[in-house]
Amino acid sequence: YESEGAVGRWLVDRFYSAVRGLLLPRVAPGDVVLEVGCGAGYSSAHLSEALPAGVRFVGSDIGGSLLHKARLRNPGTSFVRQSVYNLALPDRSVDVVVMLEVLEHLDDPGRALAELRRVVRKAAIISTPREPLWRALNFMRGKYVTDFGNTPGHIQHWSSRGLRREVAGLFQVTGMARPVPWPVLSLAPRE
Repeated sequence: YESEGAVGRWLVDRFYSAVRGLLLPRVAPGDVVLEVGCGAGYSSAHLSEALPAGVRFVGSDIGGSLLHKARLRNPGTSFVRQSVYNLALPDRSVDVVVMLEVLEHLDDPGRALAELRRVVRKAAIISTPREPLWRALNFMRGKYVTDFGNTPGHIQHWSSRGLRREVAGLFQVTGMARPVPWPVLSLAPRE
């Protein structure tokens, strides 16, 4: 996020622009936005700064040391420790859930998506790396060559079409952006 050079920053800026383009039309003052899997809070900063006044933003992650970094990076922002598999929230208690670059790390992405569906009222915004493009780009820049470009910790792999299929039982895709090398989906919960 901070040291990938001009091209990397350009790609990441395009990614966050796409996320904001899908997120902002779905929030209104009084809404609660939950980021699941906020990590060290890089995306939290991009998201919370873009939200209109009156929208409450909460970040969450399972990692205590990551949450510590997120809090330092985002003073004044609320963060909670919780698992994507067991969000400590009542049903339909969050207006919008954002989960960026998390599904590819999970043993059971379907269970995580079901938990998002349980807590969300209006919309979810999710992203994953686009395969096989992600690996090819890593390989071309000399990263993770012995793993053929697969980023350590990525145990799930989706194309844009595959990601749409993965969410189809629980969510309707209402919007999609494809900043290289990510698909970003806007989802509405199925009733």
